[in-house]
Amino acid sequence: MRRRWLLALAVLLAPPVQAQVADCDGAASSTLQPSPHAAVDARAYWLDATTIRWPKMPANARYRLHASATAGLRVERGAAVEGADAAVPLQPATASAAAAVRFRFTGDGAELRVAEGDRDRVRGLLSRQLLLVQEDTQGRVLDATYLQHPAALDDLYAPADADPEPFGALPAAGATWLRLWAPTAIRVSACLYPDGKAPARDLVSLARDPRTGSWSQRVPRDLHGDYYTFLVDVFVPGVGIVRNRVTDPYSVSLTTDSARSYIADLGDPALKPAGWDQAKRPPAAAANTEMAIYELHVRDFSIGDASVPQVNRGKYLAFTDTESAGMRHLRALGEAGITDIHLLPVFDIATIPESGCETPVVPQAAADSTDQQATVMAVAARDCFNWGYDPFHFNAPEGSYASDPADAAVRIREFRAMVQALHAAGLRVGMDVVYNHTTASGQSPRSVLDRIVPGYYQRLDANGKVETSTCCDNTATEHMMMAKLMRDSVALWARHYRIDSFRFDLMGHQPRAAMLQVQRAANAAAGRIVPLVGEGWNFGEVANGVRFPQAAQGMLNGSGIATFSDRARDALRGGGCCDGGDALFAQQGLLNGLAYAPNARARGKATRRDLLHAADLARAGLAGTLRDYSMPFAGGRSGSLSALDYAGMEAGYASQPGEVVNYAENHDNPTLWDIHALKLPQDTSAGERARVQLLGAAFVAFSQGVPYFHAGMDVLRSKSLDRNSFDSGDWFNRLDWTYSDNGFGAGLPPARDNGKDWELLRPVLRNANAKPSPADIAWMRDGFRDLLRIRAGSPLFRLRTADEVQRRLAFRNTGPKQNPLVVAGHLDGAGLEGAFAEVLYLLNVSPEPQSLELPEDAGKAWVLHPVQAAAGAADARAKQARYGAPEGTFIVPGRTAVVFVIEKGE
Repeated sequence: MRRRWLLALAVLLAPPVQAQVADCDGAASSTLQPSPHAAVDARAYWLDATTIRWPKMPANARYRLHASATAGLRVERGAAVEGADAAVPLQPATASAAAAVRFRFTGDGAELRVAEGDRDRVRGLLSRQLLLVQEDTQGRVLDATYLQHPAALDDLYAPADADPEPFGALPAAGATWLRLWAPTAIRVSACLYPDGKAPARDLVSLARDPRTGSWSQRVPRDLHGDYYTFLVDVFVPGVGIVRNRVTDPYSVSLTTDSARSYIADLGDPALKPAGWDQAKRPPAAAANTEMAIYELHVRDFSIGDASVPQVNRGKYLAFTDTESAGMRHLRALGEAGITDIHLLPVFDIATIPESGCETPVVPQAAADSTDQQATVMAVAARDCFNWGYDPFHFNAPEGSYASDPADAAVRIREFRAMVQALHAAGLRVGMDVVYNHTTASGQSPRSVLDRIVPGYYQRLDANGKVETSTCCDNTATEHMMMAKLMRDSVALWARHYRIDSFRFDLMGHQPRAAMLQVQRAANAAAGRIVPLVGEGWNFGEVANGVRFPQAAQGMLNGSGIATFSDRARDALRGGGCCDGGDALFAQQGLLNGLAYAPNARARGKATRRDLLHAADLARAGLAGTLRDYSMPFAGGRSGSLSALDYAGMEAGYASQPGEVVNYAENHDNPTLWDIHALKLPQDTSAGERARVQLLGAAFVAFSQGVPYFHAGMDVLRSKSLDRNSFDSGDWFNRLDWTYSDNGFGAGLPPARDNGKDWELLRPVLRNANAKPSPADIAWMRDGFRDLLRIRAGSPLFRLRTADEVQRRLAFRNTGPKQNPLVVAGHLDGAGLEGAFAEVLYLLNVSPEPQSLELPEDAGKAWVLHPVQAAAGAADARAKQARYGAPEGTFIVPGRTAVVFVIEKGE
């Protein structure tokens, strides 16, 4: 009996076995030494390398750290800790001022510290199983918890500029360096593969740098073109000591389905399309307000375009087919005034199969049938479509868009070919990036970061569980090495792929300071200004700056980084992002009938006061959502936009127009056409609905700031009422560059997000008035381009400073006696370059003509804008607008945006 016990103890205390080449082709994870302690909660926090806080625990108690290099701790209440090979006493402490601010979100509790002489000892403890234990005077356990260690790791291993060397696989001068940051790892090796499928041929041990926590090794041969993975031996709470075979977070490309990382020098000519080094790119935007953005999904762009060779449809190379219908469409937009194409995520995506993805054959069925969505959703997890907001590897191009996802070099080369083609068309290229979350965490096979440094890269709650407020597993860009990964990633895309700007998903979940670092890194990498825009929503566990000053609305003033504004968006569309049930219809907006043209479900639910407030919010959007812009409000007083209410918040929050992105539609939520299908009176004709759509585009085009348009808005794009088409396949996300069909009536949208409202949606989908004709689509296409020409033709629509907006933009027809159906803005061009001394735009949302008397504009030489007056102008109704000089009377046709100008010298 004693012999068996000693043998078991010897096994428990033995160090993990050395990795073998066979481990390179085995399971993605294996447990080397299981832990008898199954709990995983981490309720205590390292505040720095020597100080600890355990919230809600008494200060006047006895605490010790217990550690085990073999994951052998046994902890039971009322008994002494067993299996420890180290025990560190703790003393009462007081957090530093900086730590007190950083960790104020945790609440009060016991604050403890290790002795000053034990600071270096902490380095060793952090790579072991480590528990903080409250003990009684006899050393018996009263409570125990793991610790959240990111602050200690930052303090010990990631001080500023401590690790200037790049991470990843770096071939140069006949050798290859392999480098990985893994400060809590016990051992790190690298598996080397000759290609994407063959068994590993080498296993290389990496050496740990005790100063930086990085592991590295120089392999004395150039490995470019080969593949690799890392084997990381590390302790994982609740599991034990594991060996994780994991790809590199700094992978620049991968083989099929991201199984192996690729070794590449991105300067290698073999990774560049023909002419890459000599190719010209459009000049950088002189200011954010000089941008006009068109948001586009790579697969949507060409998967249904018969003018693209079959082999290139849905791929990067579709953009190189210069005479395809899609590229002709983009060039026409560029000629009219679009400057930037923003691509939905094109980094390595976790949920699109790169080999063998399915394309369902969708049955022809009724407009309100469930058959189409049933067919699409039956293969949704295996089809070739996803928006891509589920990052796998931040620095590598997505493989499903490449002609051969098995060849990692092809991804790089074809991605660059896409960028080169768009640049040749005169269009800058923006990239939608998602650093706020990962697809998975923990020991999931799709978890990368958390399987290398468990508990560091993800943001944790008070119990040590990963926060998921962004819908996925949140990252913690407040931690220095996660911020570095984001910064390095953006710099890589800017430098090696010539990405001109970036759109950050849920940017409000990231620190303002981290985003400012990203801005500097991107500019330095590109050698020019790289605009950053993002979603600045303020919610979740970081809301209201509880963990750090956020990169959110109202918190980026003076940064030059722009956030999307929902103020005018909601006023124009009506309702909110996530409405369901009766609210889909009853909550109308300024564009679709609020109080003045109620639909059957909205009748009697809105008042003139609601309409007046919506008109004021629309003006706020036209004024760039500037916090200090002053104007008369509908209530009778004048004030700054920060005093105008928006759902209990300040309507105006930005300090400069370049810090705001204006939009009425993007990939999220129902398209604008679908919103109007729900909210306009059902007897509204398709032609009138197209006019409402053009009005929505006009509000965006005429707004100060950055205009942002979802691809297909200009061709009345519908997703058949789908409110969340992220995984709804090609069927519900179609784009038709033949302009014959907008996608409406393609069946009931997928049950997952829409099923509870199906009975409400059925009659809408059957409504023939909501299905546009090809003529309606062509009219919208051409009218949209006219709006772009108007915006591009005068700097008055692209003012760069808040002072200029206040000085040059004045709203007419305001206050309590206004006609809220017509929003009128006057722009003063005195002293500014451009053809026009004055510009007056009038946006009439009413179905009927409206007459305004504007005494300030009487007796002037107003004429219809040359674009709208031209023989080829798309909107013939705009020519019906009239101006009477004696009283300054303007007659604006129904549902029409009209622009009058006074040319200089008149």
